[in-house]
Amino acid sequence: MADRTAIEALLRLGVARLVPLHGGDLSEVVRVDLEDGTRLVAKTGPLAGREARMLQAMAAAGAPVPRVVAASQALLVMEYLPEAPASPAGWASLGTALAGLHGATGASYGWDEDYAFGPAPLPNARTDDWPAFWAERRLLAWPEHLPTDLARRLEALAARLPDRLPRRPPPALLHGDLWSGNVLFMAAGAAMIDPACYHGHAEVDLAMLHLFGRPGAGFAESYGPLEPGWQERRALYQLWPALVHLRLFGGGYRAMVAGCLDRLRA
Repeated sequence: MADRTAIEALLRLGVARLVPLHGGDLSEVVRVDLEDGTRLVAKTGPLAGREARMLQAMAAAGAPVPRVVAASQALLVMEYLPEAPASPAGWASLGTALAGLHGATGASYGWDEDYAFGPAPLPNARTDDWPAFWAERRLLAWPEHLPTDLARRLEALAARLPDRLPRRPPPALLHGDLWSGNVLFMAAGAAMIDPACYHGHAEVDLAMLHLFGRPGAGFAESYGPLEPGWQERRALYQLWPALVHLRLFGGGYRAMVAGCLDRLRA
């Protein structure tokens, strides 16, 4: 359970109780009921402060995200958003919101801070070359932690990325870990949570959103048309989260990685 004393010290308010919430595999999330009846959400982790800055960047771009109430290096306190079942209207709202987020572009690819999914680093040093970013900062971020045969296939694929990815797509502001579990549906629409932001090709978020399922009816129409050739690039962008899952959760995800490589003929 999160430290009540730390939350009270950060907020300078009394906490009546903490209620565990479903969260990610790599952090602890609780509902915070204050003594005055206000409800908030607290999340702990070594990079909580960086996540707070990402949420603030998304909010500045007009994206629906929980408002950051307070943050320290290891504790993030956010607005509590009541959930509702997913609906076509909610998916349509997400499509519109994601298109708006991707319309907030940066000057280069990457982010001002590195990030991580637990023990899996996400190097974010900026570059003006998108295929180089995807090769060096993502697919080859930690080949020493992968099975040797897969690492060799990745190295060969990375060398060919300039022929398979656009060199300078618009550097869209990405959520960075957009699967359905990081979408919070509400009565009035949808919000995005648990970001891993950086600037990159907008198709990265779309590929992730389709990796473990499919967005509901209304999403595609509200997001808008995709760039020509997106079908050929999707496996390239799904390969990264597959690698992360292999690193974090073990050999059960080897087939997913190999399947992406097979689809890419790599």
